[in-house]
Amino acid sequence: MDAAPLTVGTAGHIDHGKTALVRALTGRDTDRLAEERRRGMSIELGFAPLELGDRRLSLIDVPGHERFVRTMIAGAGGIDLFVLVVAADDGPMPQTLEHLRVLEALGVEAGVVALTKVDLVDAERRRTAASECTALMPAAPLVEVSAPRGEGVEELRAALVAVTASIDHGGAPDEEVEPVLHVDRSFTVTGHGTVVTGTLRSGMLERGRRVTVLPEGREARVRSIEVHDTAVDRAAAHQRVALNLGGVGPDEVRRGDVITIPGGAVAPTHRIDADLTLGAAEIVAERRVQVHLGTREAPARVVDLGASAAQFRLEAPLLARLGDRLVVRRIAPPGTLGGGTVRDPSPPRRGSGRSSRPDERAGTVEIRRSAAPRRRQARVEEETGPTKAAGPSELARVLLAELEAGGDRPPGVADLAERAGADRREAERALGELVAAGAAVRLKPGVVYTPAAFERLRDRVLVLVRERGSASIAEVRDELGLSRRYALALLEHLDGERELRRDGERHYPGRRGSRTVG
Repeated sequence: MDAAPLTVGTAGHIDHGKTALVRALTGRDTDRLAEERRRGMSIELGFAPLELGDRRLSLIDVPGHERFVRTMIAGAGGIDLFVLVVAADDGPMPQTLEHLRVLEALGVEAGVVALTKVDLVDAERRRTAASECTALMPAAPLVEVSAPRGEGVEELRAALVAVTASIDHGGAPDEEVEPVLHVDRSFTVTGHGTVVTGTLRSGMLERGRRVTVLPEGREARVRSIEVHDTAVDRAAAHQRVALNLGGVGPDEVRRGDVITIPGGAVAPTHRIDADLTLGAAEIVAERRVQVHLGTREAPARVVDLGASAAQFRLEAPLLARLGDRLVVRRIAPPGTLGGGTVRDPSPPRRGSGRSSRPDERAGTVEIRRSAAPRRRQARVEEETGPTKAAGPSELARVLLAELEAGGDRPPGVADLAERAGADRREAERALGELVAAGAAVRLKPGVVYTPAAFERLRDRVLVLVRERGSASIAEVRDELGLSRRYALALLEHLDGERELRRDGERHYPGRRGSRTVG
């Protein structure tokens, strides 16, 4: 079985040698613009194939100047692992730190630190710079490199091979997931028409397939596909892709647009509810911020929902779906505050201090109200008696019944939507309603359990790990009698809740994993 495609991205301060290192690794100069060559600095994203033994990765080279952080975020949004480049004569610098914060907000955890320009410093400075990098990124392997001399380049390749071996996307096969490509370049090729490029975030695209260009909703056909200048019949998730599109002109698709399929989960939105995984306090302290999602960005007003969550009221539409990662930056002075994941890509308007997580009460699903409506409701109840709490929608009830019937193997969103006779976006919204009410537990965007099923499986996993000391995905899969998709979703969720702790391919008891189970 062929290894899954991966995309690696550079990160680091300007003039620390990212592009020179890419040239040493790939043989290609990713500074393709005359302005870039004249100024000796990257301005746009650069791309190249990276051969690592029998694997071919896509590589994205990002600009390091603080004025081009927006471009860096657009490129980093599609990467699976990083090469953090730090020059030995400078050590970690401001954009080193900001790029790391962007990677953390995007959930990109795997990577290698390349300490470059080691030929320009003495042994003491070399050791000091290496120590500074290790203190900054203790979990990432560090390789000392001189790109012009070729020193350390093969060692860097070996380190990347080791890191890529630990990355496993799991989940459903590409054929079962809708394709989503955030466009980072759009141009015209004489005799061929409109060409767009981007990293295929999910799913698979085939030659001849009908697609939709969002946000306008124009339909197009994939005439041809290239992956690093090689024509292919289909492209898989995590590959750098160039699509020749028929049916749209060069002025009808641009950077920031999304290529997907009709009726998919991605849609334009002017409001997003997000769980803030990094910098929550800093984000909600701002009135207005810049929100980056995919290759698009928009200013937004911030509404604090409490419990490390916020609603972003966007001043221009973003193209979002449940579970997407976003990066949040301060508008003035500019700087990366943090980020999170999309909890609801099209929520109702919420007031400040009002949580989007409804109260959880036995046997009921109640929408949490702000203080003023509660006071008004209390006055009404004094006169007329209590009113019945708002219940789940009919679609949510249907989906809950399907989840209950699915037991340990609940159907995915597409199947749920089909069984309920709803479109996927309606199903996503109804599932969000169930999750917010505590009537369902979302392990990842495609895997949702009833609380009873989740607790049963969780307890079995924790007992297994406790008894054996650790467990792999395969061991959990076999113990539970589930597919790899469900086993991986369970383990990743328990890792995130710190009930387990992942180290390489093994999962160990975490900080909260010693609590009573069963």
